[in-house]
Order: sequence, then structure tokens, then C-alpha cells
Amino acid sequence: MITPQLAEFMRQMDQKSVAIIPGAREATRSNDTQYRFRQDSDFYYLTGFEEPEAIAVIAPGRAEKYTLFVRPRDPEQEIWVGRRAGVEGAKSDFGADQSFPIAEFDEKLQDMLDGAEKLYYRLGVHSDLDNKIISQISEMRAINRKPIHAPRTIIDPATIVHEMRVLKSPEEIELMQRAADIAAEAHVEAMKAVRPGMKEYEVEAMIEQVFRRHGAAGPAYTSIVGAGANATVLHYINNDGELNDGELLLVDAGAEYKGYASDITRTFPINGRYTKAQREIYDLVLETQMSCVEMVRPGVTHDELKAHSVEMLTEGMVRLGLLKGEPANLIKEEKYKQFYMHGLGHLLGIDVHDVGIYYYDKQSRALEPGVVMTIEPGIYVAPDTKDIPEQYLGIGVRIEDDVLCTANGPRVLTTKVPKDADEIEVLMAK
Repeated sequence: MITPQLAEFMRQMDQKSVAIIPGAREATRSNDTQYRFRQDSDFYYLTGFEEPEAIAVIAPGRAEKYTLFVRPRDPEQEIWVGRRAGVEGAKSDFGADQSFPIAEFDEKLQDMLDGAEKLYYRLGVHSDLDNKIISQISEMRAINRKPIHAPRTIIDPATIVHEMRVLKSPEEIELMQRAADIAAEAHVEAMKAVRPGMKEYEVEAMIEQVFRRHGAAGPAYTSIVGAGANATVLHYINNDGELNDGELLLVDAGAEYKGYASDITRTFPINGRYTKAQREIYDLVLETQMSCVEMVRPGVTHDELKAHSVEMLTEGMVRLGLLKGEPANLIKEEKYKQFYMHGLGHLLGIDVHDVGIYYYDKQSRALEPGVVMTIEPGIYVAPDTKDIPEQYLGIGVRIEDDVLCTANGPRVLTTKVPKDADEIEVLMAK
């Protein structure tokens, strides 16, 4: 049985076309060891097939609409690295109309391309496969005395697949909710456990242990655990610093569950109590974050969301003395970027920074029911910043939730981890 996603992709393809969608390949970590394999996101979305070195060929106008080229069964290799579905499993378990060993792809390529007016294939990802396909098309075009017809046009399949991936089905939302619940529990466990004197990597290990314990494949991205001034580095991943009394800890960590990502950030006091200065910045970021979450409704654009966050944070930073001047002028001159330099959020799905077009002809994309995105404003005051109140130096705060846009407004998937400062302090006191 083919996936609903593959059926929809076929429906949107030109009927006199063929698509070639390669899976991911194993990546060498060092010498003869490999990184843990993760399937190409588009390939997984369409096929559900999780083995490396596979290629899907999709031809909606032919009798055999869906062909999988896979690694054949190999008892000796399966002893070392695990069972393979093989040619038969590709048909019986993954719905392929026909399947062949991956080694036969080259010899069957001409037949698969012949007669297709359009080829859906993403150039620039696998250079050796690019060369095979381009060379084969060139050879076919050079044959003008035989009834062989090469595709006239090559189209990026992402023009269909990535737009499909933007809008999540009920089944996908259920998986994303589970990924969010697992990550939320890990963040709660971290809040309960942190103490001055711990190392950032201890918190990272604790969080990722919770991920695995609840069935997640692991982190959806490299976890960020930044204590004190490390929290002012946006993508800090060294995670080797010490948790000091009186400082904040920023944790940006999400779980990957059955292929789908969650993405949560919380910032909390290492000793369980926010200082006055920490609380002032924290409450400003939280107020902004909650206001932006409430805006996640059909028809609102990404740019409108970002502009609202900029307006609220800039006005707040003027009140705190981080910025000086009229908020409107500071926004026009982009002075806020000294402390708020990233976007408000991103699409979320199989990839943590998920695919999809953000702008159409320079016009910001509007939200629709089924979109899942992050809302994550922040303020980051580097410890060497000049001409600001000293009490704010070295404070970094980001608050991030995963939010589903519905016809009735926002649905926050990550409510199971607190973000109100009083609630966090109560949880940590326990």
C-alpha cells in the first residue's frame, strides 16, 4: 500500500512524466565507521522506506506507477548491520508495483525515461546520479532514427513535495504532538535536576536520555545547553561549560519521533530563582512570545509576526535602557538587531527547519490551517556590550514553542513544559 503522500504527489505530477527520487546514503564518520543513518526527508515523506541506497521511480501514467530500487537481501551483511527489506519487501511492505536491486538502476534508466515529456528530479544533491541522468538524456536525444524519446524538461520535484509538506495531515500532527510531549518531559526533568556546579553536558545527556527512553530516535538537532553568557551565543553547541549560581540556563532541545521533529527552548535560573534583572528581560520576552503565539491564525503572514515581535521587544528594550531613542526610529534603523538578531520562527515538520516557500514574488507567505511553526523571540546581551545597564550584561533569554495554525486559532503543541517564570520557580523548588 503506497503512502497517501505518494498518491497525492502522483496526482499533482504531469501524467506524461516520470520522477526519480533518490534516498540518502550512508555517511562516513571516520575511517570505516558511519554516522547513524537518517533517510532523506523527501524520500521518507513519499515512501516511508528507511534504508540507504534506494531510489524511487514514479510514473503516474504507466501500469507500473511506483518502482523501488533497493539493496537486495544479503545474509552475510545482515548479520553485521541488520535486516534488509530486499526486493520482495519493497513490494510487500512498501507498496511498490515493481522492485529491482539498486545495481540494476543504470541499465534500466533509459527505459524509465523513454516517453516521459517531463522528468521530476532534483539536480545538485547527488553529483554522480546527476551525471548519469544527464548523460542518459543526452544519449537519448542523439538517437533520432529510433522511437526513443527523452524528457524535454527537468523539474525540481520540490515544487510539489515541499509545498505538500507545509500542510500537515492529522496523522502527521499526531506524530508531532508526541514528539513535542517527549521533548516537554525532557525539559521538565532538566528544570527539576539542574544545580550549580553541574556541567552543561550533564544536562544535555539527561535530556537526550529522556528522548530515547520514550521512543524518540534521538535529538531532532544538536541540543543547545548554554549557561550564563553562553546563552547569548545563538547556536552554542559546545555544551562543556559550568552551571554557576545566579546565572540563567538556556536549553534549546527537541526530539525526533518517527521522523518528525519538535523544537523547544526554555530559559530558567540555575539556582531556581530569577534575579530582578533576569526577570525583567524574561518577562519582556515571554509577553512578546505569548502575543505572537496568539497571532498564529489563517491569513497572518510571517512578516507580520516578525514585525510584531520587533515592535514589542524594541519598546520593552527602551523601557529597560538597553536601547535609547524613539522605538519607531530604532526599528527603522534596525538598532534592535544588537539584541534580537534572528527571525521569529520557522516551519517545523520532518526537518526541524522545515521546507516550504516563505515568500511569493517578495510577498510574505500567509499562514494556513495545518501549518506548524515555531514562535521563538529572544534577547541576547553579550557580556562585553557597552553603554547599557550593567545588571543586564551576559543575559540571554529565548522562549520557543511549537504552534499549529488551525481555522480556530493557534494550538500550542508544547504546553506540557511551563514558561511562566513563577511556574518555573515552583517546579524547580520541588
